[in-house]
Amino acid sequence: MKPRAQKPLFRLELNPDTCMELNLSADNPDLKFIDSAEKLGRYIQQKVRQESRLYAIGGYGENRKIYSRFKHFDTEAGKRCIHLGVDFWAEAGTPVFCPTDGKVHSFSFNDNPGDYGATLILEHSQNGKSYFSLYGHISLKDLDAYTKGQEFKAGELLCHLGAEAENGHWPPHLHFQLIKDLQGNSGDYPGVVEAEEAEYYLNNCPNPRSFFYQTEKH
Repeated sequence: MKPRAQKPLFRLELNPDTCMELNLSADNPDLKFIDSAEKLGRYIQQKVRQESRLYAIGGYGENRKIYSRFKHFDTEAGKRCIHLGVDFWAEAGTPVFCPTDGKVHSFSFNDNPGDYGATLILEHSQNGKSYFSLYGHISLKDLDAYTKGQEFKAGELLCHLGAEAENGHWPPHLHFQLIKDLQGNSGDYPGVVEAEEAEYYLNNCPNPRSFFYQTEKH
């Protein structure tokens, strides 16, 4: 099953002229001395300006070292470094719209340093099968408006990008992830996993890039 969008996540004009590919992988030497949200935010802003773009996007399947400063990802049990979603970097407060009909499965404030912060999970149905979409780093006040089972139609306003103080201490962005099997999770699902687990999780979380750029028809 390949999940399909009916509407894009943003009303912004996203194309190669406005949106640059951002490399936050372990292979990027620019990140060697970035050890804080402030430095990462300045780096992203600088790259966007250098490329004469307005926004930045990327990250699916990327091997990242930027999580190592957070205990939430770097523990004795293992080091999580493979990113399972797509990140879209824009200003706090940027509205996000529902990409396809769905209902609220769960939501939570995952407030560990480096975590999602405010998080929403929607449940969708396609060809009689359920799948899920996760929205991480959104505005905390958006959570006040949700109820379990609440329905959203494609194109409806869903949430907004959260500020650094409420989004896990990251520069404002949306972490968007598709999930085939939620495995009993509620209000949370791994967005970064150990390299040894990557094959399974990338199969369970297909690349969602088309949800940003285009409308797909049934």
